[in-house]
Amino acid sequence: MTVRRPRIGLLVALVATLALLCCGGSVSAVLLGAFGTDKEDLSLFTSGCGTGGPLDPEGKLPKIRPYGATQMKNAAIIINVGATLKMPPRAWVVAVATAMQESRLTNLGYLGDRNDHDSLGLFQQRPSSGWGTPAQVTDPTYAATKFYEKLKTIDGWETMALTEAAQRVQISAYPQAYAKHELLATQIVNVLADGAANAVGNSLAMVCASAADIAASGWTNPYAVKVDAKYKWSVGSGFRIPTRPDHHGVDLIAGFNTPVRSVASGVVSRVLCDETFSGAIDCDREGWPGKGGCGWFVEIRHAGNIMTRYCHLIKRPDLKAGQRVVAGQTIALTGSSGNSSGSHLHFEVHLNNDTSSSSAVDPVRFMAERGAPLTGSQ
Repeated sequence: MTVRRPRIGLLVALVATLALLCCGGSVSAVLLGAFGTDKEDLSLFTSGCGTGGPLDPEGKLPKIRPYGATQMKNAAIIINVGATLKMPPRAWVVAVATAMQESRLTNLGYLGDRNDHDSLGLFQQRPSSGWGTPAQVTDPTYAATKFYEKLKTIDGWETMALTEAAQRVQISAYPQAYAKHELLATQIVNVLADGAANAVGNSLAMVCASAADIAASGWTNPYAVKVDAKYKWSVGSGFRIPTRPDHHGVDLIAGFNTPVRSVASGVVSRVLCDETFSGAIDCDREGWPGKGGCGWFVEIRHAGNIMTRYCHLIKRPDLKAGQRVVAGQTIALTGSSGNSSGSHLHFEVHLNNDTSSSSAVDPVRFMAERGAPLTGSQ
């Protein structure tokens, strides 16, 4: 595996110029959010993969709203401690997200009547529970070190959802609270550590994530098809291209029965047969252009109120609404059900857990920003 930097502009151009397959639409609903507005600063994403190393906490650090200079310094300390301990960049994301929830990246002292028992510091670690003395747990370097040391003792933390890994360390009264910080924690790690959330490995050997890898961001590619020692498939119709403005996802073309993977940890929200043809609804056979609908499809909700949709599956996936899945888990097989002219996966990304077409964003851009570019050759 060689170190490569994602070429987002090239990927977008590639997908925008290819239109090979037909595939179905989605249900209409109210617009709850938009992509590319003032609320999401895309300049925060970097094209590196951590090879430049974390920034010096004592140097000039970039700012990320709503965090100020002192908070960003604390985030940089957390990341640098992780690098020093040779923890993989996924651990840095987990640690930063945890400190965001526990203290808003602020080194908390004694809070008086508002204090949660004797919780102190970036991670609200309790001296009475054995984390260290008050002076120690309010030292950001010490506090981060103790967090990583506890994280290392948790078997399988690398493949857990972030909120589960954080909860195993913190044992919080609000175990699901960490999830909402994952996307911004990913941005912070990318900005302060040369795109390390796009990488795998550790501070000694870090490379861009391949198609089969789960990047430190917690995201991966929906395919991991190995051909001639490389991961290959072709990219068909792109997101809302001029000739197909109502195409709200991207087509990833692979043969029948190719495993489809969840691109991040999450919870299955829907497993349905969707066809708009006026005749009998039948997703258990190949569709055709004009039949309408996604055929067999799955929707999964992820941290940050992100929803992903996987369409034209060959048969009903063996999943149930409410079932938890992890990044990289096989959830279905490719097919050509519904409005389709050949075997492929139609893949969509939606904001705000909104199932409508109006909430869809460009999957190519979205996935590249998370270190899991939708390219057929890694």
